[in-house]
Amino acid sequence: MSDAILWRGPAARAAFRAGTLDIAPAIPATLAWGLVTGIAMAQSGLNLSQAYALGLLAFAGTAQLAALPLLASHAPVVVTVLTALIVNLRFVIYSAAMKSEFMMLSFPRRLGIAYLIGDFPYVLFERMAPQYEPRLRPVYFLGIGICNLVVWQAGQLAGLLAAGRIPPEWGLEFAGMVALVALVVPMLRSRPGFAACAVGGGVGVALDGLPAHAGLVLATVAGIFAAVLADRLPRRAR
Repeated sequence: MSDAILWRGPAARAAFRAGTLDIAPAIPATLAWGLVTGIAMAQSGLNLSQAYALGLLAFAGTAQLAALPLLASHAPVVVTVLTALIVNLRFVIYSAAMKSEFMMLSFPRRLGIAYLIGDFPYVLFERMAPQYEPRLRPVYFLGIGICNLVVWQAGQLAGLLAAGRIPPEWGLEFAGMVALVALVVPMLRSRPGFAACAVGGGVGVALDGLPAHAGLVLATVAGIFAAVLADRLPRRAR
């Protein structure tokens, strides 16, 4: 079956709309995090076009914030790119965890979907995708991802334009973390979800001091491994 067929019909349109509606509760946090990132880029010395080009290319707040001081200090391009890749290695892990849902698609479509992967989209998709038949899951993720992209870029542009006018007392940098916790908590009801949060959180706290956010990468790997292991363990007889 051609993957173009997957995007057509009332069921596909309904799945896309459902994705945009399901990600809606995270919009304020995504907007706030994009705003904070935009402000940081505006204060880094980059001009508006350079900063927004970086935002479009990277589309990842942590990578952008990690790259900014290196760009400002004129560090070698290789060092800057490697730093951004290391900081965001978790997205490679997310992609590997989701690949079975998108293998029926052509390479260009998979590449486009990979660009849309983020923390909120990944957590939400993993939680909600089983409710949809396999052929509708890519469309459902597209609804999530495009909505998240538009909101993020809007927040980032607003931050670039409003730098210096938003007081730090607002604490916008914490909004994204609070919303992500709200998405993760319902996953604790399952054994794999609880194992992933417990192990990943523990490893993340223990390795927080490692350079280049390597602790975050190792925590993500440990959490996914714990979830897979917990899912494969036989359940106790009742």
